[in-house]
Amino acid sequence: MSQKIESQAASVKKLYDKMKQTTEIGRRRLGRGLTLAEKILFSHMADPENQDLTRGKATVLLNPDRVALQDATAQMAILQFMLAGRPQVAVPTTVHCDHLIRAREGVDLDLASAKDVNKEVYDFLRSTSNKYGMGFWKPGAGIIHQVVLENYAFPGGMMIGTDSHTPNAGGMGMIAIGVGGADASEVMSGLDWTVRMPKLIGVRLTGELNGWASPKDVILKLAGILTVKGGTNHIVEYFGPGTKSISGTGKATITNMGAEVGATTSIFPYDDRSAGYLRATSRADLADLADQYQELLVADAEVEADPDKYFDRIIDINLSELEPYVVGPFTPDLARPISQMAADVAKEDYPTDLKAALIGSCTNSSYEDISRSAHLAKQAQEAGLQVKSFFLITPGSNQVHDTIKRDGQLETLTAVGGKVLANACGPCIGQWDRQDVKKGDRNSIITSFNRNFSARNDGNPQTYAFIGSPELVTAMAFAGSMTFNPVTDNIPGTEFKFQPPVGEELPAQGFTTEDAGYEAPAADGSAVTVAVSPTSERLQLLAPFNEWDGKDFVDQVVILKAKGKLTTDHISPAGPWLKYRGHLDKISDNFCLGATNVFSEKVGHGINVFTGEEATLATIARDYKARGQGWVMIGDENYGEGSSREHAALSPRFLGISAAIARSFARIAETNLKKQGVLPLTFVNSSDYEKITDVKDRVSIHGLDTLAPGSTVKATITHPDGSTDEVELKHSMDAEQIEWFKAGSALNILRKANAAS
Repeated sequence: MSQKIESQAASVKKLYDKMKQTTEIGRRRLGRGLTLAEKILFSHMADPENQDLTRGKATVLLNPDRVALQDATAQMAILQFMLAGRPQVAVPTTVHCDHLIRAREGVDLDLASAKDVNKEVYDFLRSTSNKYGMGFWKPGAGIIHQVVLENYAFPGGMMIGTDSHTPNAGGMGMIAIGVGGADASEVMSGLDWTVRMPKLIGVRLTGELNGWASPKDVILKLAGILTVKGGTNHIVEYFGPGTKSISGTGKATITNMGAEVGATTSIFPYDDRSAGYLRATSRADLADLADQYQELLVADAEVEADPDKYFDRIIDINLSELEPYVVGPFTPDLARPISQMAADVAKEDYPTDLKAALIGSCTNSSYEDISRSAHLAKQAQEAGLQVKSFFLITPGSNQVHDTIKRDGQLETLTAVGGKVLANACGPCIGQWDRQDVKKGDRNSIITSFNRNFSARNDGNPQTYAFIGSPELVTAMAFAGSMTFNPVTDNIPGTEFKFQPPVGEELPAQGFTTEDAGYEAPAADGSAVTVAVSPTSERLQLLAPFNEWDGKDFVDQVVILKAKGKLTTDHISPAGPWLKYRGHLDKISDNFCLGATNVFSEKVGHGINVFTGEEATLATIARDYKARGQGWVMIGDENYGEGSSREHAALSPRFLGISAAIARSFARIAETNLKKQGVLPLTFVNSSDYEKITDVKDRVSIHGLDTLAPGSTVKATITHPDGSTDEVELKHSMDAEQIEWFKAGSALNILRKANAAS
């Protein structure tokens, strides 16, 4: 571990020296000072002198410092990297085994079961890490974002990761962006990474957190302001005196959930709290460097003095006035302060009994989080109370787990009825083998996680999932009721009232761990063999997608018209399907199983226009593919909201989709479609979504041979009675992305280039 950290310090020093030059370039080109986000973007631009800087329109070429892969998405990213034909990764890359561990019995039994069930996948990830020079974090070592925060995140850096909550590292002053596996494989191959030049939202923090208010409440309040798409194609940059009152891990909680407002990423400036966390996690050398170059790791002084000149939008939050918040159910932007929750439960008829309370996850599993929760549990224990709700605790890493075990917090939480799960994603991503309710039972849960889409946590669409801070979730577990407000209420039936939570930002005795769970790659991986069985149900080598045939898409069947949300959870559900993430054919059977289709009463189903039969959308798509019949799918607003899972683009591409048409797209989902050679199109007139009226409608898309940046295309909707509607569709592809479409995928271009070199 020490060699890994020492080598990082050398590269960070080199980056900071470069930042001095690129910051001056940026100031000269823009004729003003720079925000922190702008400083980091300039320092990672492939061509900072000539890059188009038009926010929201230009495509910027960047060179990230590192790549992070989680096991569910790593499989496809590595399979694509293998198809590209490179002998080793070109930038530091790590693989983290955190998504495939099912939560049921507790840490020991669950981890043992995962190692057995997922052995083939873990062996594949370990062997490819050795062969291609990637660091490997073993199953149970920790959740990718917590491990990255503890070991790799540093102020001023840039990282991409195959998980939408990669922006967690923004709490340490890093531009960290969630991407699909194709993006990752290209950067791993040494190519520039492309992204739309983001706009900037400035969030000015004043005052200080106090009482029950926590960093989680900052982002929950902001989610209510921005909604799930208000941050799309923006970087959210926090500034103001209030930033200094939030711990390093608290900042990470806030930037982690920036994904829930659609932001490209979120970032905090470097300060003493950041330095303290670096030093506590054995990276004093990085803290010393950051202190030396601190002026590069914060916005220029004039930004705070006149922020309207620098940001496209400014939002003010006074931390001193902030209440604890609860969001949900079914969406992370339905926000209200806890003081309003009881009224909302009555008004909306939410299930009052709180069946389960869950703390931890990549968003809230720091030492500080657990310490504040344990402080509440200790109060209740001394009053003779036990939790009334099923209470689960997910530490973020081996380091956090071992430290809270040594310091007694873990014992306190289990003594009041809590169960400790593996250091993994577990219930947060649907890996919860829930036993306390049956599927279809209407019930409420509250978590300290980041997402609460329908059926996300336990596969039950009748689970009303709410989100709050770990301390709020812990307190509510003792009441067993969604109407309980620990700020003002006694525990029902008792005279006991919680005192506000108090916790330690960092462990007084320092962090400890017997085994962090890291394995360095082989010094020479050329002799390592990577075997994928042709009969495997877990892994499948990829075959290139076909190139575009140069023809317009004529008489395309509408396989699905989505009603309401069409998130990546709906398009490619997780839970039990995670085991097929390395097998494109197998996992494509889950295509849109969670989608509500206007043309079918059953979720995940549609009508086959050739047979008239109702079937799963995957079954219908396979039939259309066998017939050589192209098809399109229609989405509403924010198509592809949520997780970065590129299977939501890969599976429809594998099944024969021609185009995805929607009112609007989430950033990662739109990019993933482009990477796989699928046309993402939006209605120029949003109301044209309503012109798709019948399952037998056909869509023809014209003028594809004249696709150009900024162009539109015409589409004809032909109805069963022969009548037609003409609609105009637009795209956001630049010249390079149009070539991806023509080539059949971005990977096809990369593979040919590597073969020719």
